[in-house]
Amino acid sequence: MAAAAVLAVVLGGGVIFIARRMFAGRRTVLRFPAGTMRGKTVIVTGASSGIGKATAAELFRLHARVIMACRDRARAEQAAAEIRACAGTCDGELVIKHVELTSLRSVRAFCQEIFQEEPKLDVLINNAGVFRCPYSKTEDGFEMQLGVNHLAHFLLTHLLTELMVRSAPSRILVVSSKLYKYGSIRFDDMNSEHNYDPAFCYSQSKLANLLFTRELARRLEGRGVTVNSLSPGMVRTNLGRHVRVPLLLKPLLFLALWLFFKSPEEGAETLLYLACSPDVANVTGKFFSNCQEELLLPKAMDDDTAKRLWDLSETMVGMKS
Repeated sequence: MAAAAVLAVVLGGGVIFIARRMFAGRRTVLRFPAGTMRGKTVIVTGASSGIGKATAAELFRLHARVIMACRDRARAEQAAAEIRACAGTCDGELVIKHVELTSLRSVRAFCQEIFQEEPKLDVLINNAGVFRCPYSKTEDGFEMQLGVNHLAHFLLTHLLTELMVRSAPSRILVVSSKLYKYGSIRFDDMNSEHNYDPAFCYSQSKLANLLFTRELARRLEGRGVTVNSLSPGMVRTNLGRHVRVPLLLKPLLFLALWLFFKSPEEGAETLLYLACSPDVANVTGKFFSNCQEELLLPKAMDDDTAKRLWDLSETMVGMKS
């Protein structure tokens, strides 16, 4: 009976899917003229798949020098080969760099290499992340989602800020999520050692992204570096690989992904808008979704919380004792 019900839903959804394709068509993805980013150097973390790969591909098409900061070099090289093959003739450049965001030692080594090899950095895109993973800790003892999604990017950005100020005007982008609404900063249990809920901890890390963006924008005001955050929306990527779905429901999930979730290219739209558009050249400290500025809940705009989180983050990553 259950199997029959699932089959009926799948078939019904399939009809809806076909109708949507036939009558609605696909949404046109925002495109900038070729050459828009010529002469610009951009770092994209997590660029070997999903939104990061789609962002790197479009920036490459726009003739940027794109540094793909990835933890798996083999996957990054495969992604780069696919990007080059799809782009055809292009004078952009793809550079693969290894960085393991579960290790602050790796983050420091990556940033040192960037300083030694790159004379400038125009755009930094903090994109990589983990989602609702089982409880584990990074090399430095941080809860995995907080460690990767917030603390590693906090340190990486801090170490590259001087280069970005020298390269001004430049832009820093932080990929967050509207799921921040369900989180709060648990200052008394940052590593969730007493109570771990994967969904809450993801939301906490995304709220931390927003508070970090706000405080960094304040600190960099007047120095030629803008800092903005964004939500890419619901996107078909492998970010949800840790979410357990019953076998019978997997066809429904697959169908829902194709019906209601964005493609990686669509998900990268707001990132590319903030990285490339002259319309936001002087906008800083804001949150965007679907290429539009959106208001945040008060907890994501609390300056006292943002400063407290900044101070604690500095201590956690070893920037101060």
